[in-house]
Amino acid sequence: MKKLNTSPISGMQELLPSEQAVFSKYKDSIWEVYHRHGFLEIETPMIDRAEVLFAKAGGETEKQIYKVVKTEETASDADQALRFDHTVPLARYVTEHESALNFPFKVMQIGRNFRGERAQKGRFREFYQCDVDVLGRNELAIEYDADVIFALDEALEVLNLPPRLIRVSNRKILAGFLDELNLQEVAKEIASIIDHAEKVAPEKVKAWLDELAIGEERVVQVLQFIEISGEREAVVGKLRGFGFENEKFNEGVAELEVVLKTLEKVLKNSSAVADMKIVRGLDYYTGTVFETILPDYKEIGSICSGGRYENLAELYTDQKFPGVGGSIGLTRLFYIMSENGLVRQEDAERKRYAVVPFNNDEAEVAFAHEVAAKFRGRGKDVDIVFSKKKLGDKIKYAAKTADYLVVVGENEVKTRAFKVKNLLTGEEADSAV
Repeated sequence: MKKLNTSPISGMQELLPSEQAVFSKYKDSIWEVYHRHGFLEIETPMIDRAEVLFAKAGGETEKQIYKVVKTEETASDADQALRFDHTVPLARYVTEHESALNFPFKVMQIGRNFRGERAQKGRFREFYQCDVDVLGRNELAIEYDADVIFALDEALEVLNLPPRLIRVSNRKILAGFLDELNLQEVAKEIASIIDHAEKVAPEKVKAWLDELAIGEERVVQVLQFIEISGEREAVVGKLRGFGFENEKFNEGVAELEVVLKTLEKVLKNSSAVADMKIVRGLDYYTGTVFETILPDYKEIGSICSGGRYENLAELYTDQKFPGVGGSIGLTRLFYIMSENGLVRQEDAERKRYAVVPFNNDEAEVAFAHEVAAKFRGRGKDVDIVFSKKKLGDKIKYAAKTADYLVVVGENEVKTRAFKVKNLLTGEEADSAV
């Protein structure tokens, strides 16, 4: 009987070794893809000054930040918090180290973040995010937007996911469109409505717009605008067909076209479309925005997202650092994959050896270490079973986790030769040290 409640805190992921092996394999594979795409690795502290995090949090995120409290708090310990994403700490990092960095700065971060959300299926309070970002000094070419999206898609490719669809838009298009309709004063509210449009019935979206008292004609125009989606040529043609002279609108359309053209050339097992419903909720996105979905599993929503921000570090420095970035929420994605039967245990299978000293005496244990060293030197995983139990019990224990078995007894110590047994097939092979 338990003396205490030992279940994990609600919203925290805890995996069995077999599950953890697959999760770690996925994380390592993403790390490798990011490196191949030229991203440099950094780690920012999990704990940061609250003023740094709260400066950019805003909205619901601000309410979800975990404050750090020590039992004996000093002045220097006060007002600290756990990071809620990688992007805000990255802005602080670049501000602090900008003189030592080479721009454009291509950077990757894989680690835990924390948000005090209401725990529910697929939503966690502690979670791994796998981020890539590119930051420029004063300027950053639009081609990097496609570069980031491509790197993220290649990372998803290694997870053996079904076909993916990348939905791309540009915040400048919406901003320019609302300027043309003289809706600047409610632009933020309309963006929020569009961001939630797919989660509710169309009637609800119209009702929300009606509440803004913008007039029936403009409500209809907004509803028609957000339904624009599809292949690059068709969408760009439709947007340019508005005939707007708005500089921001036309700049957004041109950037969208560049990004989609590039993705059409480089994507392998996924496709990219333009979609005006994609606006992304975070305030700091100013240009390209994107979300990746699995069309066969639309109900699970976005599995990867991000966008362009013109000056993320503006609250920390006068230096301008435009950037573009995206993230794979690996903890949530792994949960979704598990729930939908998409996790393949074989993705993390490693050939594991068990070396069992027969009597567990000094000579056998010493030789067992030599045998283990031989296989570890070949990159194999080896467990030595130290136990006073009967040989049969030790073999049963080993068979639960190992693929190959080596029993070390008096004869093996003398001859320095042994047999390696395949526990799956029963076949044996001779070997020696």
